[in-house]
Amino acid sequence: MLGNCIEEVRKKMPLVHNITNYVTVNDVANILLACGGSPIMSDEPEDVEDITSICGGLNINIGTLNQRSVTAMKIAGKRAAQLGHAILLDPVGAGASKMRTNTAMELMKEIPFTAIRGNISEIKTLALGDGTTKGVDADIADAVTQENLDSAITFVKEFAKKTGSIIAVTGAIDLIGDDKICYVIRNGRKEMGRITGTGCQLSGMMTAFLTANRKNCLEAAAAAVCAMGLAGEIAWNRMQEGDGNSTYRNKIIDAIYHMDGTTLEEGAKYEMR
Repeated sequence: MLGNCIEEVRKKMPLVHNITNYVTVNDVANILLACGGSPIMSDEPEDVEDITSICGGLNINIGTLNQRSVTAMKIAGKRAAQLGHAILLDPVGAGASKMRTNTAMELMKEIPFTAIRGNISEIKTLALGDGTTKGVDADIADAVTQENLDSAITFVKEFAKKTGSIIAVTGAIDLIGDDKICYVIRNGRKEMGRITGTGCQLSGMMTAFLTANRKNCLEAAAAAVCAMGLAGEIAWNRMQEGDGNSTYRNKIIDAIYHMDGTTLEEGAKYEMR
């Protein structure tokens, strides 16, 4: 049950090391606290091996790359792999520049990621080795729709088999799969796209879910996506006249803070294919 996954996070309070982008680092920390996890942020190469050693999960986000952080990602990733930690890659903007694409590809070669989470354009770039994105947003031509859903599910399963990672494609329709099963999730609100960082927040939270549910990683990844989408729905229903995207961001974090297993189980909208 998906609801059990968030309860495990609250019970185990996993410590998650985040090498994430400085645009959204505060929101990532806050949503980790809201879901029951504990965040720590470090991207200094001399620091990350020690930091990741005391954690249970590692969230790598390439949103604001520099050479120092790339080095730190590789050091932390290799150490986390040695310790058997849950490791997530968020390939922000892969396809938008050669550096982002090449860095993501190098990280995938050197680190055994438990999960890779991105929009469809980013994931297609990693699968094909090149591609284009609209900044850090998905290209509209790549969108997962009801019409191309079957082929998108096949793509996710095949890429999961190739990488050995859970593949999480998030958008209007979310697909979270391994080589055998794909969750098709329909939670969320289009207005979430008006907030910078909901994807980054999800990656941090998903890492906590994976860390707390190591024997059920696919279910945990799906639960995190449902929780984030459901939080967007709950938060939107609580918006009042005069509220904007800043208020919406805070209400999403609050919705995660108050979410329990029953709320998640009853509100999750998904099918398994």
